[in-house]
Amino acid sequence: MSFERICVLGMGYIGLPTASTFATHGFQVVGVDVNQRVLEALRNGEVHIQEPGLRTLVQAAFRSGNLVVAEEPQEADAFIIAVPTPITQEKTADMGYVRSAAESIVPVLRPGNLVVLESTSPPRTTVDLLEPILARSGLRAGQDYYLAYSPERVLPGQILRELIENARVVGGLNRASAEKARDLYASFVRGEIHLTDATTAEMVKLMENTYRDVNIALANEFSRLGDRFGVDIWRAIELANLHPRVGILRPGPGVGGHCIGVDPWFLVEAAPDLTWLIRAARQVNDQQPGYALRLVERALGDLKGARIAALGLAYKPDVDDLRESPALRIAAGLAHAGAQVWTYEPNAPGASVAGCRSAPDLDAALQDALVVVLMVAHRSFRRLDPAWVSQRMAGRVAVDLTGTWDRGSWGAAGFTLHSLGVGAEDAR
Repeated sequence: MSFERICVLGMGYIGLPTASTFATHGFQVVGVDVNQRVLEALRNGEVHIQEPGLRTLVQAAFRSGNLVVAEEPQEADAFIIAVPTPITQEKTADMGYVRSAAESIVPVLRPGNLVVLESTSPPRTTVDLLEPILARSGLRAGQDYYLAYSPERVLPGQILRELIENARVVGGLNRASAEKARDLYASFVRGEIHLTDATTAEMVKLMENTYRDVNIALANEFSRLGDRFGVDIWRAIELANLHPRVGILRPGPGVGGHCIGVDPWFLVEAAPDLTWLIRAARQVNDQQPGYALRLVERALGDLKGARIAALGLAYKPDVDDLRESPALRIAAGLAHAGAQVWTYEPNAPGASVAGCRSAPDLDAALQDALVVVLMVAHRSFRRLDPAWVSQRMAGRVAVDLTGTWDRGSWGAAGFTLHSLGVGAEDAR
């Protein structure tokens, strides 16, 4: 099968890099999005996502003439669905975007086409949701057209490299569908491409993130035990990891991002009677921001009226992605408790949290603060000179929720440093 024209639905963190990569490899690509602001920004040469190298790639794709954007799908040889699958308040998968994307393809689906779902989805989404919608075209999946699932497996901050170099899992409705999808991705993917069925491919993506979530939950529980027993859990983890078959992860203020904090719930939703451990891990990590908030309360005492500098809002260090970030919950919780919270996120200037004030720079965030709270270990925050910080603050209390700051140097600058996972007896 020869692919010449590709339609990518969803111009977000995955769809835009994917569309641009295909375009710079010589394909005619139509990028589709329902958000008019996104389309307008792209048409004006702007990129609405901060990702290293993405602006250059997108501009090259447009300059080549191979990439255009539109509100609706157009006829193509292959359709790639890369739309969001958010979590609802009830902890179930919101498949509305996938459903709408599939419905929009029906009028332009033709015999011989390939449809690939990349959006992270509950098991059997390709078979039970996508295929029945596409059947409205009158075409039969696996016979008249090809249908596959291939999950994105890239890390924000390294998307462009990993999109090309990472191994790829491609699951087809049948073998022919998997092979057609493999042929499409082989045009730019350098990593190995492994073929399987669609439901297995869906499970693979969910398993990867659930594995991480369960292990982070264990580390977070260890941090609470360290606090309870007067142990420096960071040192304890370091010592435990000297064992050749132990690799405990680092605790933190919670789990964020669109993947790890969301995907395990898809398994719980699909099989609630079989996922006791997965559910418990999710609950531990969902509760961790509240635990971190209580640590700040203990460090300062009365939060009412206290000015707090809250550093970092992204879900992980050195990215601009705020989706599902535990830092947002902590900052909002501090404000709800009556504190005057000034937030500063260097990678997303102007990012705001309900009840908080957004500082234009680090200096403004620290000005006259009684306590500084490190919520995200961005590179610039890891390098902070505590003596410089002390000159700007009214108080000398620091709270480190990431295990980053050195207690000795902060103590020498006159601070009382409270660290997540360091019990009171060891906080010296």
